Amino acid sequence: MPVTLPIFLIMALSSVVVGVYLERKVSAFIQDRMGPMEVGKWGLLQLIADLLKLLQKEDIVPATADRKLFLLAPLVIFTAIFAGYAVLPLSPDLQGSTTSVGIFYLMTIISVDVIGILMAGWGSNNKFALFGAVRSVAQIISYEIPLGLVILCVVMTAQTLDLQTISYQQGIYSDEITYLFGLKSMGVDITRVGGFLSWNIVRSPFLIIAYIVFFITTLAECNRAPFDIPEGESELVGGFHTEYSGMRWALLFLSEYAMMLLVSLLGAILFLGSWNTPLPNIGPLRLADWTSGAPGTIWGNVTGAFWLIFKAGFAILIQMWVRWTFPRLRVDQLMFLCWKVLTPVALILFLFCGIWRLLMV
Repeated sequence: MPVTLPIFLIMALSSVVVGVYLERKVSAFIQDRMGPMEVGKWGLLQLIADLLKLLQKEDIVPATADRKLFLLAPLVIFTAIFAGYAVLPLSPDLQGSTTSVGIFYLMTIISVDVIGILMAGWGSNNKFALFGAVRSVAQIISYEIPLGLVILCVVMTAQTLDLQTISYQQGIYSDEITYLFGLKSMGVDITRVGGFLSWNIVRSPFLIIAYIVFFITTLAECNRAPFDIPEGESELVGGFHTEYSGMRWALLFLSEYAMMLLVSLLGAILFLGSWNTPLPNIGPLRLADWTSGAPGTIWGNVTGAFWLIFKAGFAILIQMWVRWTFPRLRVDQLMFLCWKVLTPVALILFLFCGIWRLLMV
């Protein structure tokens, strides 16, 4: 539907406002800070103060910077991330593009932000910015390997690259018969039971571990702590965005929060039932029927959007929790985790998911 893209744009922009506020409140709660409580009721005026500060800051371009690369980089990062929203299904009937290769498109387009990050570091003509950009590019490209493998685990289980088809498979409106734990040999048909029993993490036990790997790798993709080495202020001042100020700096962090929402939505779609309700039908108690709503109805689209955003919001809350709990990793620890832990685990999961798929037939 044409209206879907503006809806996702509003969601992504509002996620920044809500995300910044929640970031402060979560950090205040975990680390016993008082700052987010001081400016206005519950600290709500801090957002307005930050916005006014950014609007008043001068947009400075360093004299020795490559002006074209410097100015274009934030737009490349912004466009690459927001273009990923085009294929996400928000509800049974709300989806920007109904392409049958949605996952492939999504993985391709969000990888373009690596080019923007490198442009920002190189165009700044600043060694700290360049070091931050190279770190970020190395980190993102490395963690895309295990990320792609665990996504392929879902693709293998679902036998499709269409995100909307994957969504339908995880609920009561599936065109296919859904068996308990995905095993046809057990003969327990739960297609009309729905709820969390139809989610991919239940249909294949290996996808529970795959989701954990997915979550860790998306933290690295978003440059979130403890994987925020590209922005390590103790060594790099501010990373690849050191020379940016005002609204261009804000645009870079707008993209970061939009990326957090994007990967959280993707995780919910692939592993956690997408827009389907977590409540199953239990005998005469038709919880799934009441809290899902049929496709093609207003109630179905409202409840579908609610469940998807709720699941994505919970994942974002966990991301913030992780940031204010764990210390930053060293570069060697970050690469060790990627190449010697997550990538072998993802390869083993890929093998086991293939075997499990054979058992499901």
